[in-house]
Formats: sequence, structure tokens, C-alpha cells
Amino acid sequence: MTAESDRENGGAPPSHDGDREPVFRARGVSKIYQVGEVQVHALREVDLEITGGELVVFLGPSGSGKSTLFNILGGLDVPTRGTVYFRGENLTAQSDLELTRYRRAHVGYVFQFYHLIPSLTARENVALVTEIADDPMSPEQALDLVDLGDRLDHFPAQLSGGEQQRVAIARAVAKRPAVLLCDEPTGALDFETGKVVLEVIDRTNRELGTTTAVITHNAAIAGMADRVVRMRSGRIREVQRNAERRPIGELEW
Repeated sequence: MTAESDRENGGAPPSHDGDREPVFRARGVSKIYQVGEVQVHALREVDLEITGGELVVFLGPSGSGKSTLFNILGGLDVPTRGTVYFRGENLTAQSDLELTRYRRAHVGYVFQFYHLIPSLTARENVALVTEIADDPMSPEQALDLVDLGDRLDHFPAQLSGGEQQRVAIARAVAKRPAVLLCDEPTGALDFETGKVVLEVIDRTNRELGTTTAVITHNAAIAGMADRVVRMRSGRIREVQRNAERRPIGELEW
């Protein structure tokens, strides 16, 4: 892994993709939470670009600002200062209704915990998204993508943790989002099951071309990425570009 940049001012290097428009461009993004009389600086003047089709891994300890940045990129939160553009559109200038439409049309989310509805089958959990999307896959297609075509009518309680996470990934990608945001997707899983889930995320990125960002505290996962963004104390401290993406089977932790 060769360092592309190590910037202590919270910035990221400029895009090296010529005239390609970044999917995300963040400039001077800060987020401050008021907790009683105390101001908590979750993000401090962050600059970042993510190009279409990239797989980017975000590393950093708890409290480094990773999830706050994801929430802002995903339209779940807004910055205190700064601007975020998605395909040239200023997300920070959009209304709550516009952000809801943005999330529904363009963003798929995968979290550490699966958030499946226990009373619905795998197929029905995925259908919750496909029924409101403009151009979705069928639930069957999405579940086949994550190798669960033989678990369509199983309820979450009948699935292992890794299988439940794969249903959650199928649900996220079924609407064909432009962006897949994964927040600690293997955090609740053992080593072998976590690697299966990472294989699914990697395949989704490669086969569908979905721009993918993964939050993790596990530095070994960095090898699967095109670029690695290291965060600390609300700032981007380093951005590295991998010479090549390592196969998931070669990752060890």
C-alpha cells in the first residue's frame, strides 16, 4: 500500500480521474453537537471526494467521525458548516423532503445490526424496498446476488447472523442505488462469516459498479479497497491508494 497523501488539515487529495465528476465532493464539512453547555466537534473541516465505482474503506477509532461523515453523505444528517455535493447537486441546500427523496432513490445502507423485520421472510424484507423503488431488481434477483436464492421464504430467526446480514445487503442493493454505505458490516460477525459478507460487498461493487464506502475499525479490511481513508478526532489524517485490491480470501485478522 503506497501513501497517496497524509494531510493533517483534514483534507483529501484531489481526484486523479481526469474529468470524471466525483459522486461525492465534500468541502469544509464540520459537525458540532451541543451537549448541555459543551460543544462536541464530531467533524472538523473535512474535504473529501469519492469517484464513481470506487470502493473506499474508512478506518478510525470510535469517535473519529466516521459514522457522522457517513450520515451526512447519506442524507441522514446535515453539517454545521461546509457543503456536500452528490453528482454536482448541493445536498446541504436541500429540504428534508428532498433529502428523503435522495435517500430513497440513490443510497443503500448496511449497518452492523441487520434491522430485519422478524415477522417477514427474506423475500418480504427485500420487497419492502423494491415496492417503493423506481427501477428495482426483483427480491429474488437481489437475494440470488448474495447467494441466498434458496432462503427466500426463511424468516430471520431461521437464518444465521451472516445470512441475515446478506439479506440486509440484498435489501440495500435491490433498488440499484448509486451508493452503498456500509457501517461496520462485519462488526457483529465472526471471522469466517465476516469474510463471506465482505465477499458480497466486493462482488456488488465489481459487478454492479455501485460506489461503495465501508466503515470499519479493522485495519485488515483496508486491503479490499481502492482507497483507504484514515480518520482521527473528526479529521481525515491520511488517504492511501492501494496498488491493487486484495481478494477477500487473502485478508486475515
